[in-house]
Amino acid sequence: MRLFKGRHMSALPRLARMAAECSRTVLRSPMNTARELANLPEQQRGFDSAELLEWARQTHSLAKSNADANPLRDYFDRITQGPGVWKWLHYFEIYHRHLAKYIGRDITLVEVGVYSGGSMPMWQEYFGPGCRVHGIDIQPECKAYENDRTKIHIGDQSDRDFWRRFRDDVPSVDILIDDGGHMPDQQIVTLEEMLPHINPGGIYICEDIHGIHNAFAAYVHSLAGNLNALIPYSTTAESKGRPTDFQTAIHSVHLYPFVAVIEKTDGNFDAFEAPKHGTQWQPFL
Repeated sequence: MRLFKGRHMSALPRLARMAAECSRTVLRSPMNTARELANLPEQQRGFDSAELLEWARQTHSLAKSNADANPLRDYFDRITQGPGVWKWLHYFEIYHRHLAKYIGRDITLVEVGVYSGGSMPMWQEYFGPGCRVHGIDIQPECKAYENDRTKIHIGDQSDRDFWRRFRDDVPSVDILIDDGGHMPDQQIVTLEEMLPHINPGGIYICEDIHGIHNAFAAYVHSLAGNLNALIPYSTTAESKGRPTDFQTAIHSVHLYPFVAVIEKTDGNFDAFEAPKHGTQWQPFL
């Protein structure tokens, strides 16, 4: 987790750029734009519901503090000196929930954003001796963290040419964690260049997605909407849906405070099925 100050931009040039981009989007995809505009009332309704916090306060008051043991959090809590690790504490539950299946396996993990180098040995202890880590950072000084289990690549995560070279160098990736520059354009390029490259069953995690109207969050929400596509075909015994290419590749999209997780399918998914069980059915129209 790093904090960055962007260059100062006056509001008018930024609004002009946004208007131009919106105009290009309408021209490029008028049908999708029309559908999004039709959903504006529901989008606003969702924002309004999130601000009605009485139910959230009630849920919070009933919560129990009985979290399961988490080896990543234990490792973090033991750090008192040496290379630094900087994480929001609620991230450790998210990591363990999605990544525990890889413990003890031979895997390749890519971490964008090396910073002080402390998280790479954390991953290696968590997953075990079969974990190979590739760290990516724009700062050449991070090469100092390279060793026999850790390879450091120096490059800009918003540079698509860098990612092309990286994919040639690292042909197999199981997990990618984006803790790099934290700017939406950087995060979008990283996702677009690397999500197709992650192995079947693999995990993509992006950290530090801050702000309700964050542009990367909007990108992920639109991406997740594609999971609901339905191309139906039926038999007399059951309903079936033919998955899109996106549904064949992507198992799920998970959203947490400041974090998005995308899990890929294992490559064996080829149909949605809804079979009927039972013999008595109401004759409703």
